[in-house]
Amino acid sequence: MTSMRAASAPFLFAGTIFAAAGYGATFLFSAYIRARGGDDIDTGLALGAAMIGTFAGVPLVGWFSGRIDAARMTAIAAVSIACGFLVLAFAGAHGIALSRVAGALIGLGWGMFYIGAPMALSERVTDADRGFWFTRFGAFQMAGIGGGPVLVNLAIGDFGLAIETAFLLVAFAALAASILLLAFGNKSPLPRQGQAIRPWVRDIARIAPSHTIRPILMVGLGACVFSGLMSFQSSLVEGTKANASSFFILYAVTVVGARITLARFLARLPQSGLAIGLLLVMICGVAAMFGVPSSPVFQMVSAVLTGIGYGLVYPVIQTWAVNSAAPEHRHAALTWFVLIYFVGIFGFPVLGGWILVNFGKGALLSALLFAAVLEVAIATFAITFRKSAVLR
Repeated sequence: MTSMRAASAPFLFAGTIFAAAGYGATFLFSAYIRARGGDDIDTGLALGAAMIGTFAGVPLVGWFSGRIDAARMTAIAAVSIACGFLVLAFAGAHGIALSRVAGALIGLGWGMFYIGAPMALSERVTDADRGFWFTRFGAFQMAGIGGGPVLVNLAIGDFGLAIETAFLLVAFAALAASILLLAFGNKSPLPRQGQAIRPWVRDIARIAPSHTIRPILMVGLGACVFSGLMSFQSSLVEGTKANASSFFILYAVTVVGARITLARFLARLPQSGLAIGLLLVMICGVAAMFGVPSSPVFQMVSAVLTGIGYGLVYPVIQTWAVNSAAPEHRHAALTWFVLIYFVGIFGFPVLGGWILVNFGKGALLSALLFAAVLEVAIATFAITFRKSAVLR
């Protein structure tokens, strides 16, 4: 295992913030399209194109990272994000039609980055240090995702920039990310790789019967909880004194703060027990949303508990997925981990919207609570099964 040089970490983290800010800026697609006379259907089509691009980007890295260093693929990913925002910035009267092209480019870049960056990091650290680095990396990623739309809104609202100009600045930030990520790869080079295609798809036959499948299933369930709370936060607080923006901001601040301050400490704890503890905190966060009609304080409690629980457990189970896999299957494990994560992120809102419309807020929160409890059950079963195997 090649150790990552400490001097190269700032390049990775800075590049991550800029690339993630590009993804976060997609939250302003609706404002961009409405400014051109479009509606929510046009926004949905643009985001749908982004989803398709994302699902194309993940397997590309899974296949070709054996030939091209994953760090260089993240640099290419950042260029794709930049191209998407350049399309929006210069689309003019064709903005609505070209927003789908832009969405596909941004989604492609984000899909490649979301798997390529942790893969590049994972290949450069030891098993013992992987949890710490994943947690620290995740903090900078969340800072970019949460900070990107805030800064763009600030530029538009307080400084009076046109949204096209703001998107042009986002494109420049993504290009800067590309340069930084390329520098990261050059400063911590890996031995030359010669495998043209990594057959990660067929490796599921080896991964499925192993312990590695459990964190992969867990991340899908956790993504359902996360996407459900985020996607339907406005609907969940409708008719109450709570504000959806409060949840988003408090959640992001909690995740970033917790990951930066607790990364080294959490890496020293027994990871299996830590995962269960954090998931129980996440369950409390979901349960707190039931009290929002009574008081907006419950929403703040939910944001903090979910930020601590889900925000910290994600890098824990990501480390679990990689470390539990055989060395020759680790890239496949990480690819499947990210792919199942995106299935939960994009797939649950379809089911969640149907539940919300037909059965109401309580039913949706109950479904999220069920997913969270099932995730804890899988983690508990995995630990119990492992202990039983040792006793035999």
